[in-house]
Amino acid sequence: MAGEDPSLAMPVIFGKSSCAEFFTEAYSPVIYHDKSPEFYEEVKMKIPANLTDNHHLLFTFYHISCQPKQNTPLETPVGYTWIPLMQHGRLRTGSFSLPVSVEKPPASYSVLTPDVQLPGMKWVDNHKQVFNVEVTAASSVHTQDPHLDKFFTLCYVLEEYSFPFRLKDCIISEANVEGELKASMAGLRGALLDTCVRFLHQLLSKLILLIVHPPVIAGQIVNLGRAAFEAMSLLVNQIHKNLEGNQDQHGRNNLLASYIHYCFHLPTTEPAMPPTGGATPAYELPIQYATLSRATARPSTLHLAHSKSISNSNPDLASTPTSPDEEVQRIIGSKGIDRSHSWVNSAYAPGGSRAVLRRNPNFSCELKQASDRGCNRMSAFVDSTTFCSAPTRQIAKKLLHEELALQWVVSTSTVREAALQQAWFFFQLMTKSMSHHLFLSSRLDLPRRQRFPDRFVDDIAALVGAISADVAGRYHKDVELVERLNSSLAFFLNDLLSLMDRGFVFNLIRSYYKQIANKFHTAQNPSSLTALRMDFTRIVCSHEHYVTLNLPCSTLSPPASPSPSTSSTTSQGSAFSSMHQDQGVASMFELSVPFRQQHFLSGLLLTELSLILEPDGEGVFFLHKKAISAVHSLMCSHDADPRYTDPQVRAHIAQLYLPLIPIVMDTLPQLHDFTDTSPTRGRHASAMQDDGDPDNGTISQSVAMAIAGSPLPHAKAPNFTMPTVTGRQCSSLSAECSRTLLVSFLWVLKNADAALLESWVSDLSVLQINRLLDLLHLSVSCFEYKGRKALERINSLTFKKSQDMKARLEEAILGTIGARQEMVRRCRERSPYGNENVRWRKNVTHWRQNTDRVDKTKVETEQESVVDGNLATEASLVVLDTLEIIVKTVLASELKESVLGGVLRVLLHSMAGSQSALFLQHCFTTQRGLVFKFPEMLFEEDTELCADLCLRLLRHCSSSVGSVRSQASASLYLLMRQNFEIGNNFARVKMQVTMSLSSLVGTSQNFNEEHLRRSLKTILTYAEEDLELRDSSFPEQVQDLVFNLHMILTDTVKMKEHQQDPEMLIDLMYRIAKGYQNSPDLRLTWLQNMAGKHSERGNHAEAAHCLVHSAALVAEYLNMLEDCRYLPIGCVTFQHISSNVLEESAVSDDILSPEEEGICAGKSFSESGLVGLLEQAATSFHMASMYEAINEVYKILLPVHEANRDFKKLATVHGKLQDAFNKIYNQSSGWERMFGTYFRVGFYGCRYGDLDEQEFVYKEPSITKLAEISHRLEEFYAERFGDDVVEIIKDSNHVDKNKLDPNKAYLQITYVEPFFDTYELKERITYFDKNYNLRTFMYCTPFTLDGRAHGDLHEQYKRKSILTTSHAFPYIKTRINVIHKEEIILVPMEVAIEDMQKKTQELAFATHQEPADAKMLQMVLQGSVGTTVNQGPLEVAQVFLSDIPDDPKLYRHHNKLRLCFKDFTKRCEDALRKNKTLIGPDQKEYHKEMERNYNKLKESLGPLINRKIPQLYRTLPATGLQPATQRNSFSRSSLRRGDC
Repeated sequence: MAGEDPSLAMPVIFGKSSCAEFFTEAYSPVIYHDKSPEFYEEVKMKIPANLTDNHHLLFTFYHISCQPKQNTPLETPVGYTWIPLMQHGRLRTGSFSLPVSVEKPPASYSVLTPDVQLPGMKWVDNHKQVFNVEVTAASSVHTQDPHLDKFFTLCYVLEEYSFPFRLKDCIISEANVEGELKASMAGLRGALLDTCVRFLHQLLSKLILLIVHPPVIAGQIVNLGRAAFEAMSLLVNQIHKNLEGNQDQHGRNNLLASYIHYCFHLPTTEPAMPPTGGATPAYELPIQYATLSRATARPSTLHLAHSKSISNSNPDLASTPTSPDEEVQRIIGSKGIDRSHSWVNSAYAPGGSRAVLRRNPNFSCELKQASDRGCNRMSAFVDSTTFCSAPTRQIAKKLLHEELALQWVVSTSTVREAALQQAWFFFQLMTKSMSHHLFLSSRLDLPRRQRFPDRFVDDIAALVGAISADVAGRYHKDVELVERLNSSLAFFLNDLLSLMDRGFVFNLIRSYYKQIANKFHTAQNPSSLTALRMDFTRIVCSHEHYVTLNLPCSTLSPPASPSPSTSSTTSQGSAFSSMHQDQGVASMFELSVPFRQQHFLSGLLLTELSLILEPDGEGVFFLHKKAISAVHSLMCSHDADPRYTDPQVRAHIAQLYLPLIPIVMDTLPQLHDFTDTSPTRGRHASAMQDDGDPDNGTISQSVAMAIAGSPLPHAKAPNFTMPTVTGRQCSSLSAECSRTLLVSFLWVLKNADAALLESWVSDLSVLQINRLLDLLHLSVSCFEYKGRKALERINSLTFKKSQDMKARLEEAILGTIGARQEMVRRCRERSPYGNENVRWRKNVTHWRQNTDRVDKTKVETEQESVVDGNLATEASLVVLDTLEIIVKTVLASELKESVLGGVLRVLLHSMAGSQSALFLQHCFTTQRGLVFKFPEMLFEEDTELCADLCLRLLRHCSSSVGSVRSQASASLYLLMRQNFEIGNNFARVKMQVTMSLSSLVGTSQNFNEEHLRRSLKTILTYAEEDLELRDSSFPEQVQDLVFNLHMILTDTVKMKEHQQDPEMLIDLMYRIAKGYQNSPDLRLTWLQNMAGKHSERGNHAEAAHCLVHSAALVAEYLNMLEDCRYLPIGCVTFQHISSNVLEESAVSDDILSPEEEGICAGKSFSESGLVGLLEQAATSFHMASMYEAINEVYKILLPVHEANRDFKKLATVHGKLQDAFNKIYNQSSGWERMFGTYFRVGFYGCRYGDLDEQEFVYKEPSITKLAEISHRLEEFYAERFGDDVVEIIKDSNHVDKNKLDPNKAYLQITYVEPFFDTYELKERITYFDKNYNLRTFMYCTPFTLDGRAHGDLHEQYKRKSILTTSHAFPYIKTRINVIHKEEIILVPMEVAIEDMQKKTQELAFATHQEPADAKMLQMVLQGSVGTTVNQGPLEVAQVFLSDIPDDPKLYRHHNKLRLCFKDFTKRCEDALRKNKTLIGPDQKEYHKEMERNYNKLKESLGPLINRKIPQLYRTLPATGLQPATQRNSFSRSSLRRGDC
């Protein structure tokens, strides 16, 4: 009801679903026969927007007649009660217990409550509270909180100036309104938090209004600024604390941030009149500010574009540029910078007319002064204007930013702490207020020094100083707070650079640095201070006009300052001025005082970087990452900025980063090594240690810390020394940091002015230029294109995560991050399971070991590979440009010999990697120019460079890209021509090209032979069409070379065909090496290729022999060069290691003399090369367990070490010898070392080509069974020719070619054993002797005369085949041709003699074995004397000894067999005697049985053994001798059948 009259009932009650939308009344259900009914009905109604004291809810109670009588109404009103909705300006809600009136309420009842007993009214139960009802409100207008209500009501009272005003039981008058308002502001902290959050924007706006427009009561200004600031600080802090999860990445509460961004603007109540003299100019845009409770007009805010605090103007220009292009032109234009506003001429600089900072500011003193100021001055003026609401009322105006700064400076204890906790909020509020103030008062066009009054500038200076002191003083106690405070301060100063005088802001930055530096001496944890300072610098430098702020166009002349104190500044930087007297180009490349004065922010950033990267500094991992990524992200922003696309502009920007080049050069030893094997790294690492050059541009710590003292003119700084941790190892950068640093380094090189770089390089020493070259070498390796497949392999974030984990762990250990903050950070990060706050869930939190692959899509991977490829090309081109600058500079100086080699090395290294065709085109052009200008570098000095160049060119000659091939061919041809022009012969290039091709063939798997042939043809065409040299021998020499290369390629093709056939592959390599018998360098190359292949397959003995052959070859040529008594005299010295080595002798007529140019030019043809080869050979022999051979190798090596007095090496060698001899001694039986198994393999069939009818002896790994090698070879050739084609010949008999199927391929494989003549066995005593230097092998084939393999004893013959190989095993290959074959036929009696000798040997071995083996002995005895043995000794004797043979030729065999049996019986007797001593009681019977058997055997053999042939004991007639063609086993050499 809006009043007492029923017509004033308002349709605000929501209807049910099937009724009208709104009603004026609602009924509860009927309750039947219940004296105390409970109405469960819920009624929902809309609160009118403008409530008055007359608005109320009226309740009417009815009695319902269930059995209506005539003339009686259905429902009769029995009671009334009501609830006034507004009381004392507040909405009434909650639970009510109301008395019920029996009569209708009287007039004007609505302003009273039913609790008041009105006269003459009847009440139910004598005015008892009988009706209970609950009213709840869901309102965004009515606060329903007494604290907020009181505050908003008092604000309303002041705005309307409606005194006196009744507030509950209190009357608000002009006298007590100030106290009440202050009390209500203090009471705000007791308000419910959710209500504060709902009404936060209105609350803050009212508090700001009270600060900006303090009320004028009874003609007096009531200064509520302090109370409002306190209330605001505590409120903001409370909201931030309680809504911790609702924050952005900077830790700012989203509610508060959105208030500043969208809602806040400077309030004005009415259009202002023209100001009185000396007053602040009126705002041009009037804003009507909405009050809370009774606003009828809609608040009109600024346009959104103006409500943001980002400046879109160039603060240094008189007017705002219309386009970015115009802005860039003005920045870059020589007269485009208004230097009058810069800090160089700033009145705020130390010593200036308005200086506010002392050298060591005493902040307590300043705070006191500011506090005094706050008591007796107000930055306000009183405006006398006419208003409708108050006929004569004054309004005071203050500026929010000025008041905030003042109140913050003078605030104390809890309020100051609360403000510090949420410093970002007040800083942003001030920044936005300042920008609005400048915009509204049209001050943007004023010079910066005139924009803000002095007292405000003083307050800002004091505030920044105090907060800097807080950061420096509390960094180890309140880690979280200090981190937030530090970044808030940095963002604030960043914003001030857009609004205030730059010189003043730079001074504030310097004061911050000074505060931090003062703490370094006493800091427990300096690295966390450095981290804070680094974050600060990074944020300040992220200004949109960062480039302009650094004055990129100015040169490093002495500062344009009228003050004479410049000299003191330069004297402070004497460490720099002593290095370079001229402050010219050199000082642009180092962090000199002029550089840091002129380019203030970049000077800060680079000094910070150089301090963190110092090898003995405190630069831990996360600091490295912070500093490097700060520089890197700045460069990324410049690169992407459309204002800076012009190359000239870029050159000016690059000037700001020139000192980065020497910084990175100094960091070289710490960078991650991206090269797999880089011999140069060792060189430059040592060069760094020995660098005593005073001009190397390194920065001493005290000078680098001058930032803390004075980067600005007119100030002196105390000397600071950085505390260092003693004994700290040189820290190294991670791969990620190194890569980022190198990207930044290359960006500077790319964009810097070439002329500047040239003049800088010309001043560098050789050592520094070499260091720069090493850095370029590393850059090429770092950005080398890895290819799409490699990217797919590394398609996981594991590496990055581990790096981030390391950084976080270090932060946690160093105390720069707390567990609570870590928790908050995790809460802020969006959970993958929705927006819940993750407390501790193992599968979500990042502490889990995360190795999940984040698989990218194919498109993403392709995009990444494209970017990677472009980056690789870009980086390589930058390196190429820098190399050209270095060459250009070096030309003019005397340094070319020492530097040019390094330049070419970097160039060759860049050619070696995976490069784009675009880069290679430029690279080849540079290379040709270099070779043309400095031919002596390749052809007279370093042969390694020539060899490398030839290898790279040849590799690119086989490229699949046509343009690359044509470039490489041209380069190679010009190289030959150059070499020819020097001496009418290009022996060196010829040699190196052939060697390069050989090594390319031996090592590269993917080069294309067809493309290489095309390139060779191109070179031939060049030579034929070269008019200048047509009449010389050059074309002919080129033709010879190309022909030779074609031959190598042909063999290569075969090698590729036999890639899967290791034996054939090694044979081909052997053949190629053989072809280079007269070309020592190439033979050496191929021998080393073979050694590599053998090592891959685990054939260490063969690899060792390849190395021994290489060493013998080197020794042969070294001996020809000079006669050194301690060096081996040639191959002869090596023959104790292997008899095969003699083939390396250089004795033929066409051997080249080593003095001839280009011969023996490789690094191996030297004493150190020889030593290296022998040491490698010894290592391979050790791996092959051939310890005896190691001794022979070291016999050659020891005299060399002795002659060189190299006692360290001698000690090592003798140590290795001792180890070898110990191993021989401990494995004396030899069975522990198994050296190999040998097989004869015969190839039959035209399908084998060259191998048809060839026989080889194969050396296989030890314990290889016949079935294994058969299966391997059969499977290999079946795969090559087809399953049905290959057949294995199962026996070892002669193969008749005519009986074989010509369409098939046959293999005959036989197990063979090493064979030694009797005289050889005297020398070959040990197991090693019997398995080393083997040339003859034997296998036996049993047969009978009728063609069967086996028959009875009297018809069993045996064929012994003895094979001789061309070389001795082990050799440089695992199969060797059989060059000679002999056969010995044994007649049955000779077979029997061999069998009996074998049995006798077995008995002798078992009898004398130590320790004795009873089981073995009994087995042998049982086989010898057992009665059941078929074809046993007795049967042999009965067959061959029972009768004297008819043929006199067999007499001697008969006699020999008889003697064998005599020996056999004696051995049996010895064995039985031995067995008797070994058996236990349980075997006595068994032994007796064997003795009985032995006695029987002896009796049976007795008569046979004792029968002698009388004819043997008289002289045989001459005719009895057999002719030479017949077999005589006693003169074997004359009776062997030779078969070559």
